[in-house]
Amino acid sequence: MLHLKIKNKTVCVFSCGEADRPVIYLNTFGNEGAQVYDALQKAGSPKFNLVAVSGLDWNHDMAPWDSPPVTKNGDPFTAGADDCLKILTDDIIPAAEAEIDGTPAYRGIAGYSLAGLFAVYALYKTDMFSAAAGVSGSFWFPGFKEFAANHKMKCKPEYLYFSLGDREYKTRNVLMKTVQIDTEELAAFYKAQGIDTEFCLNPGNHFQNSVSRTASAIKSVLAHLPD
Repeated sequence: MLHLKIKNKTVCVFSCGEADRPVIYLNTFGNEGAQVYDALQKAGSPKFNLVAVSGLDWNHDMAPWDSPPVTKNGDPFTAGADDCLKILTDDIIPAAEAEIDGTPAYRGIAGYSLAGLFAVYALYKTDMFSAAAGVSGSFWFPGFKEFAANHKMKCKPEYLYFSLGDREYKTRNVLMKTVQIDTEELAAFYKAQGIDTEFCLNPGNHFQNSVSRTASAIKSVLAHLPD
């Protein structure tokens, strides 16, 4: 594993040591990258490179536009996703891929919670990713379904993966309680466009098994895309 510091972001490159293998970019709330990569190795996933990005200003870097706090004492969301994506595409990707062997067979992007929303949002802003995984994604985010319906992705992805805990909708929060409906509707919308799309329900609430859920999402991406 190699640590890089790029534009105040911490970037961990987990190289598989084989040339021309896929690379998955994972935005993380903490430092889950090593745990996710280890879980995938133990699960016998195909050879791939993982680039985990941390040190994020979560409610800014992962938010596509401004939105009020969703809890009484929470922080507001401030539109930083476009700037964060520019750092990813212009700075992080070239630096990370200079450290892996050969040319990536393809790139995927994944994330948990708000980073799952960011992963799908990124497809509307750049054509650098062939697949995206929104794991327990914040697809309740105000205006996102409307955005998705009224904008075109930069290129049609080869695969989309969505997953959710089967108890995530059981919350008193008015916005978040629609998350399962919102996620299912988005998955159906993309599937209707002819995109290979998977939706998976996992047992538990939003805060359970984030590492194993993320690993499962990436494993599914690797299984569905040729390398």
